[in-house]
Amino acid sequence: MDLQTTYLGLKLPHPLMPGASPMVDDLDLVRRLEDAGAAAIVMHSLFEEQIVGEKFARETFVDAHSDSHAEALSYFPSPEAYALGPDQYLEQIAKIKLAVQVPVIASLNGTTLGGWLEHARLIEQAGADALELNVYSVATDPEERGVLIEEKIVEMLKVVKGAVRIPVAVKLSPFYTALAHFAKHLDQAGADGLVVFNRFYQPDLDVEELEVVRSLHLSDSQELLLRLRWLAILSGRIRPSLAVSGGVHTSLDAIKAVMCGAHGVQIVSELLRSGPGRIREIRDGMARWLEDHEYESLLQMQGSMSLARCPDPKAYERANYLHVLQTWRQAKRPSGVGEWESIPE
Repeated sequence: MDLQTTYLGLKLPHPLMPGASPMVDDLDLVRRLEDAGAAAIVMHSLFEEQIVGEKFARETFVDAHSDSHAEALSYFPSPEAYALGPDQYLEQIAKIKLAVQVPVIASLNGTTLGGWLEHARLIEQAGADALELNVYSVATDPEERGVLIEEKIVEMLKVVKGAVRIPVAVKLSPFYTALAHFAKHLDQAGADGLVVFNRFYQPDLDVEELEVVRSLHLSDSQELLLRLRWLAILSGRIRPSLAVSGGVHTSLDAIKAVMCGAHGVQIVSELLRSGPGRIREIRDGMARWLEDHEYESLLQMQGSMSLARCPDPKAYERANYLHVLQTWRQAKRPSGVGEWESIPE
């Protein structure tokens, strides 16, 4: 079965690749990922705070909050806490390029315009085949308008595109008022791809100690649903290629993502749980599904369930919304205990 796809201009044997994670810090593990069939290697991010240096980071991100909380100095990790510093990150790119034959996609993570963005050129020189610009930011200032946030990200993209010749993808969150419109602006600014979506790690509270509890929970297939929706909305309506990140755990998950328009499928949580071999299992499962359903290639299926194939996407989306709400009922078990489920009329 022909599973070939093109993502960020890179011709790949199939769309499956490990997403950004600590797995790339271990060269032996990187080789195992390639042996398992990974179509590309996506590196975890190099952070703005690391590049600008400890002094600038303290002035910009810590001292600005020092009057608001006595423990402000603990907001950000010390330099030693990062897995790879800026120089080590560039060295790791070069090492990975020597260790494997598949494309290597590096990542820059930040929120502000500044000289740190020019580090993209060093990443290109180190051998990266493409770059993700990860704009992880939570808008907390009630005076900051949404359009200004979007304009800042567009300007960040333009700076990076002006510094490198390799393809650049923007990794987004779903929390924009008009995401499709914003995606069009990123398209016009030169984005080669969009990755949907960044996972925001929600803090918990320790109500006894009155402390914020930081935790990281691996994803499950339920997280894919939001991503499917936006892949389907964007597919065929903008030029950049699309990748899904978050919620892909099975062959069927990957099939759904490609049907909605994904050119690349990034997997992290499933690989952390089950090991690199899951890439081969998911790839083989996709091939079997396509054969069973008489497809000749992955390309034939790609984007087949996108809203671009629908005459009136807005009406279709609202009709689905109304149908789900209007056909919901509460079913009763024999014991009389209620069970939530949807029963078609």
